Amino acid sequence: MTTTSEHEQHDGAEPARIKAELTGLPETLLWTLWNRACEAGRADAVLDDPMAGELIQALDYPFEERLGPPHPLFSQVQGLRSLTFDRTVRQYTDRHPEATVVALGEGLETAFWRVDNGRLRWLSVDLPEAAALRRAVLPEHPRLRLLAQSATDLSWLDAIEDPQRGTIVTAQALMMYLRPQEVREIIAACADRLPGGALILDSMPRWITGLTREGKIRIGELTIPPMRWSMAPGDRHRLYAVHPRIADVRALTMERGRGVTGRLIQYQHLVPVFRSVSPAVTLLRFA
Repeated sequence: MTTTSEHEQHDGAEPARIKAELTGLPETLLWTLWNRACEAGRADAVLDDPMAGELIQALDYPFEERLGPPHPLFSQVQGLRSLTFDRTVRQYTDRHPEATVVALGEGLETAFWRVDNGRLRWLSVDLPEAAALRRAVLPEHPRLRLLAQSATDLSWLDAIEDPQRGTIVTAQALMMYLRPQEVREIIAACADRLPGGALILDSMPRWITGLTREGKIRIGELTIPPMRWSMAPGDRHRLYAVHPRIADVRALTMERGRGVTGRLIQYQHLVPVFRSVSPAVTLLRFA
């Protein structure tokens, strides 16, 4: 991993860490990174992600003081969610090996290095402050581009070089922070512009999004920003109405994790009580 520093590095000295001065919604990318790194550092980790730990070491940010000590449930959920997105991207690129993967609101995810088949192209779209931090701590790659803009600025669709080779869009830990109309506009634009493509998103239940709008969910010292959009698992079918080219909407089953908790996470979308308190992952396919 390559990093940059504001100060000259002296021979034999440890490389200076990069300050992560984020607030509001962009700061949540550090929470997901922290959980992913904590999970990947376990001997029985559900996610193989050594770069996450390297990022923790490269950043000047009080992770444990600000976000709390490693939490085995949060870390496993984050690891399994990332693994579910990875698996779905791989399944798509197995059929379309030169496809473009568009990662909306990617933060410091390292999925490109986990799923790269040597031929796919990757387009990362994030807010300017998040994009700047990503540029500072993650290596460049000739098949990876980064756009510093909001996912709601749909001009990122124009940056997809060859949609005919296939496109899969990921929106991990993003849609819930957007307004319902913005979510519909992104989905509709993808369906309209990306025939044969797909979109993976996750959503939170209504009661959790309501608590965030009241400022009542805190992780350590971090108050989770207001979540504007929610979707109950039973409401997935309503996504068909967003655009006529949406050909398939389905729940994605997570990989099995550790112990009883891991089994519950895997089948949460099938258990009415549990799915009302858990994030849900959904795949949409376009005709």
